[in-house]
Amino acid sequence: MDDRAGAPGPSAGTLHRLERASGAIATQAVARMDEQLSWFRTMPADQRSWVMLVAQAGIASLVEWCRNPDRPPRLTGEVFGAAPRELVRAVPLKQTVDLVKVVVEVLDDHVREVAEPGDADTLRLAVLVFSREVAFATAHVYATFAEDRGAWDARLEALVVDALVRGERSEELPGRAAALGWAVATPVTVLVGAAPSDRDAHGAARRAARTMRSEALVGVHAEQLVVVLGGAEDLGTAADRVAEEFGPGPVVVGPVVEGLARAPESAAAALAGLRAAPAWPGAPRPVAADALLPERALDGDPLARLALEERVALTLQAAGGELLETVGAVLASGGNLEASARALFVHPNTVRYRLKRAAELTGFWATDPRGGWTLQVALALSRLGGERSLWQ
Repeated sequence: MDDRAGAPGPSAGTLHRLERASGAIATQAVARMDEQLSWFRTMPADQRSWVMLVAQAGIASLVEWCRNPDRPPRLTGEVFGAAPRELVRAVPLKQTVDLVKVVVEVLDDHVREVAEPGDADTLRLAVLVFSREVAFATAHVYATFAEDRGAWDARLEALVVDALVRGERSEELPGRAAALGWAVATPVTVLVGAAPSDRDAHGAARRAARTMRSEALVGVHAEQLVVVLGGAEDLGTAADRVAEEFGPGPVVVGPVVEGLARAPESAAAALAGLRAAPAWPGAPRPVAADALLPERALDGDPLARLALEERVALTLQAAGGELLETVGAVLASGGNLEASARALFVHPNTVRYRLKRAAELTGFWATDPRGGWTLQVALALSRLGGERSLWQ
């Protein structure tokens, strides 16, 4: 509602004088900005000129509004349309409010100079009401920009996550992520699992990552929630926290890799682990993709088969044939060390020593149910390995 309804506006003579003085007022406003606002002095010349254009357009719009009080002011286009959209990106909302405040103050200082006798209070009231309209228009401009930027960011983030899921190893990935504010050049990891249906998956995962001081890229791909984490001092702890925001079912954490350019490797391992996770009903949540190597290998993941062969079979062979033989004997005996020692014609302590050495090399204990299962799958796959088989 117009606060001037039913009240006469400034006279035509006052508006004419204000229009003629608009250039000088705008110039004085910019000079005062330069004097009072330290950040304004450091702005590039082109941005300062845009501010000058906006100030002149604002005064011209004030004159036009006073001449046609029944016409609602179109300040978004009339005032802020004088400058390109880049100005909204370069000048934060708080600084824009400071600029508007300076222009209004300079206008108020010149009211008595440009107003005809007896017209000063009327013009001052018009300036006051108009400044309120400008404040609303400013908020509208920044809100619209934020919505547009948010929609663009969401599309760009979806493209980045989709590229990771598809295994696209591109040097453009870090650049695309940088456009989203991703400034992480440190190790990253990828989490995958079911997207929650009862809350905003993107917002919940991003807030959880923020509580752990971690950067996050979030996307939903075919009902799967994909989260890229980086920047945290402890990515494992951050992954545990973010995993709480996934939907029901397993959550798999890919291996930590150096930088976003290699994130597709982590994503590929995590997705392979998610496909194979149902084969391990008792898996922790979240579970590391490497902990699912035997299930992934059985599911046909060539990278998992290669990793098991290198970490288990080839490692044990390189350490000496007795380690490989001892591990095989313990697995065949169901973990019975005495029976294994009799089969190998050695003392049980020798078996224990060899198993300890094998665990140090591979990370798996043959007497541990999970470790024994992993070793058994690895050695079985090695027996089927063709030319590279250790058992030919």
